[in-house]
Amino acid sequence: MRQRLRQIFVIGLALSLLGVGIPAWSEDDPRGCNDLMSGDTPAYVVCRWLATPEEAADIAKFWLDNDGEHMQEAGPGNPILVDCTEEGNSCPTDSEGDGEMHDGGSPDVPGAEDGGTPECQNGDQCGYVDPTGVSAAEKQSAMETPAGKAAQAAVQTTMRLWIETELADDYKAGKLAEGVKKIAALVAAQPGVIGIRFTSQLGYNKTFATADELDKFVNEATVALRTAMPGKKLSAHTVVPLFGCGANDACKTEMTKKYPLLDPDRIGAWLSKGLIDQLSLDDGHLGTEYATWKIDATEAQRNQWIQVRARAWDAYAQIASEDASFAAAGTSNLTEEQATKAITERIAAPLQDDAAETVTLWTRWQNDQGQVSRMYGEKWAANAIWDQLKKLDAVRPRLATIYDPANPEVDVATDLKNLSEVFGQVYLHAA
Repeated sequence: MRQRLRQIFVIGLALSLLGVGIPAWSEDDPRGCNDLMSGDTPAYVVCRWLATPEEAADIAKFWLDNDGEHMQEAGPGNPILVDCTEEGNSCPTDSEGDGEMHDGGSPDVPGAEDGGTPECQNGDQCGYVDPTGVSAAEKQSAMETPAGKAAQAAVQTTMRLWIETELADDYKAGKLAEGVKKIAALVAAQPGVIGIRFTSQLGYNKTFATADELDKFVNEATVALRTAMPGKKLSAHTVVPLFGCGANDACKTEMTKKYPLLDPDRIGAWLSKGLIDQLSLDDGHLGTEYATWKIDATEAQRNQWIQVRARAWDAYAQIASEDASFAAAGTSNLTEEQATKAITERIAAPLQDDAAETVTLWTRWQNDQGQVSRMYGEKWAANAIWDQLKKLDAVRPRLATIYDPANPEVDVATDLKNLSEVFGQVYLHAA
């Protein structure tokens, strides 16, 4: 008995020294949410609210009240500056450069520029070979496309630039290599591109019939993209209906039967193997898919992010929430109060649930009949939701949108300028 007590004491001491705590939980814990997890969840997974839905609403209200007064007051901290002329401060003097400030675009210090001519052995002529295999003519051609011209305009804004395309159709047509090369030319022509979103509704639409075919596409597409554009992030968009069920077994059985390709284990394997760097999970189904089991959109969304955290998907890749519900035919008619509530539920909640790192919002699209849905007013007229979104300076880097330069609201430059007032990232559609 004494030996066992000693072992327990040593284990407890080791945990204390390592800074490891055993989470306390009880049936009456007001922050406990274990009831939202399925019955097969491992015992070591403990669910606790970082911010309850009520607290999340209060937080959003605090920052949005009085036209974002608190947001405007919350400026950056004072920078740490060192005055080299002050007695007692020592600053290095042997660094490269001349120690003087220069304007952007001004010539470098003498001797720093050599014209960029490669040095060749034995006086032979030689030239630079682009490792992507994209020729100068292909780059020039890419720059002349609507996406190429828009990319040049986008990098002049404050937004990070992604290229959004659909390679699944090229793959099915046996033209994956051609599709990848077209995107590679666009990326090579515009160095500011962060990454490529290469497919949407992956496994949800009817493009692929079997799980093996789906896996084969993801593997071949990601290998081709990384070979052609090394260092660029790869993103995919999909939906996981099973996650919204929470602990409802009947719901889980039905979702598994209805969407056999959207197996969380399969999707998780793409992430753990490093095939995909960013996964965007669509929220469009949350309000309607679970009515049979009396699971509303708020509960379904909460269930989804609990499952993402429990599976540690955010440890393998950046997880994004995607929402198209802010836009409406013509324009959004939300009042200021409704806009604040929508922002709390669809933007603040996913971010505060500590699973989604970014939120992608659809701001404009056109259906097959030509009807345009917008988040903002026609020709960028002001409305309540757009005015509220412009106040969210603190989370702007986490907000993204998708833009199609072939269907502008006014013109590409005007559209991108207005989008940059709300979003920190843009996915530029390339056909």
